[in-house]
Amino acid sequence: MSSSKSFSKVFILLGILILPSIAYLIVSSGDNKYSHLEIFGPKEPSSTHPGDTVFHQVAPFTLVSQNGASFTSDQLKDKIYVTDFFFATCQTICPKMNMQMKRVQEAYKDDAEILLLSHTVNPEKDTVEALAKYAQEYGAISGKWFFLTGDKKQIYDLARNSYFITAMKGDGGPDDFVHSEKIVLIDKDQRIRGFYDGTDYESINLLIDEIKVLKWEYSHQ
Repeated sequence: MSSSKSFSKVFILLGILILPSIAYLIVSSGDNKYSHLEIFGPKEPSSTHPGDTVFHQVAPFTLVSQNGASFTSDQLKDKIYVTDFFFATCQTICPKMNMQMKRVQEAYKDDAEILLLSHTVNPEKDTVEALAKYAQEYGAISGKWFFLTGDKKQIYDLARNSYFITAMKGDGGPDDFVHSEKIVLIDKDQRIRGFYDGTDYESINLLIDEIKVLKWEYSHQ
């Protein structure tokens, strides 16, 4: 009788230890493997679909890439992209940020759904030629990682009011300057899905993982 009770106790103990692992494997192999990413920015009720929410979206834009061609937000249709703001002569956070952007490029270099955009905050000096040289230094893949220049007011408006990389106010004038370590993840619907520290290795590890989460979201819609 005693040995029977001991066997029962061992069986129960094994069940307690093993069942959670089995449950985890079942959940992680199914549709519940990932949590949905947060959507950042202002939200308001839909005027056309009661009960729905209208989320903040990046404003349409037209800039110029390092190859001298026009680059518009229309080219981001059905794309997930990662974006930052830098300037080519920066010797502080920008080199660190663009080395981390290069890691993102490497992780998704064969995935046509993923793009990278780097906007200069010093368009007067960061000409197309300067950006082409800078892009080459960082091994930017043509058609994958775009370095963008153009109208300063438009770039600064995007930084402040579309991507929210700074809370400091400004008008994009000659004395205005934006400098931020933030890297931003944007989904196929032009919505912000994450902010990351472009100088921090582990933060970019999270970004690389959360791109997978975002791809999973779209594949399970």
